[in-house]
Amino acid sequence: MTVDVVSELDLWASARAGDERALGEIFDRHHERVYARALWLLADPHDAQDATAIAFLELWRRRASVRVVGGSVLPWLLVTTGNASRNIKRSSSRYQSLLANLPRGPAAQSAESSAFARADLLNAIDPEIAAAMRKLRPDTFSLLILTAVDGLPIADAAEAVGLTVGAAKTRLSRARAFIRDFAPGFAALPPEGEDTL
Repeated sequence: MTVDVVSELDLWASARAGDERALGEIFDRHHERVYARALWLLADPHDAQDATAIAFLELWRRRASVRVVGGSVLPWLLVTTGNASRNIKRSSSRYQSLLANLPRGPAAQSAESSAFARADLLNAIDPEIAAAMRKLRPDTFSLLILTAVDGLPIADAAEAVGLTVGAAKTRLSRARAFIRDFAPGFAALPPEGEDTL
């Protein structure tokens, strides 16, 4: 056996015993090959990253039953990457088919252009206000985004996060006060009585 093979066998024994650092070294050793295989199968960098992440997650999750071939886990990773890539392709195909069959009005924007418009709105938020918003509880943050960015009425936003309308109004009022204290520029936004921020 070469030193590399012995080294990987030792790393794998440590990883199987729960050593996350050993798994990290195995990741460093093989992630380029795994990513290259996923990219070749999927032809999309984001999907390839997902398939690579799935393969390594499965390596860790199923470490007690992973088959080592030729002193390496790479063959197992490559097979798992192929399986993950096929699942991602099937999922993407079903999603694209669903989108293609949705009824559209004559002036309907594509989901992608709507997403970019929302991302632009989020990127345009003053950095001080954005920092204050990140300090809010997750459900309050969601209420703020649903009402201020997505334009939902408070009643719909409250239902989406599992709150009553009264609780949502209270949360939004407190969020406004917190953000005003944290970022004085927030005072220019609409007053509390309105349905949107």
